[in-house]
Amino acid sequence: EGSQLVSLLLETKPREHVVDFCAGAGGKTLHLAVLMENRGQIIACDVSKKRLDDLRTRLKRAGVDNVHPQLISDENDRCMKKYHGKMARVLIDAPCSGSGTLRRNPDMKWRPLNLESLIQRQQSILAAAAPLVKPGGRLVYATCSLLKEENEEVITDFLAKQTAFRLIPVAAILARLNINLGDHAEGTLLRLLPHHHATDGFFAAVLERQIGLS
Repeated sequence: EGSQLVSLLLETKPREHVVDFCAGAGGKTLHLAVLMENRGQIIACDVSKKRLDDLRTRLKRAGVDNVHPQLISDENDRCMKKYHGKMARVLIDAPCSGSGTLRRNPDMKWRPLNLESLIQRQQSILAAAAPLVKPGGRLVYATCSLLKEENEEVITDFLAKQTAFRLIPVAAILARLNINLGDHAEGTLLRLLPHHHATDGFFAAVLERQIGLS
């Protein structure tokens, strides 16, 4: 599933410092902890105390101790400033329309007004998370949406404003991981399509903060 691929795209290593910016229930956080062999540090952020409390329970059950849940008021919470420029990897599993899950949720409803609000939130989250990444570090932006407005257009807007970042071709990462997803994962961005991959629709972009640029 695409949700598991996201963690792999970070290509994180043990002892690195990582932020899961929208940790939610913590599925990707736990996957990262496994990939990092329970070493290093993962800051798992969320705006919901309940979700973070549930995550703490899951962490304890799994015997994971390199994850530090962090409650934030929103993406611009000042408590995150101390991590600016220090994180090797940052994951954003952004809130989205969920349009890629329609095969499982055919009754789901959304409105254009809701979409515009989501896009603004996605742009704001990306802008807030970018300073966390250290030079040479990596940021992965992902959604379970099929809509270009939430995916490619958000990334285009980000790159126009954040010139220190560049896209890393997803195809090269998948090749290193020996993962073959066919034609729809051969370029710069990852797109999983329900009718091609028998998964939920999914999008991911991998961004690197270039050394020497600010």
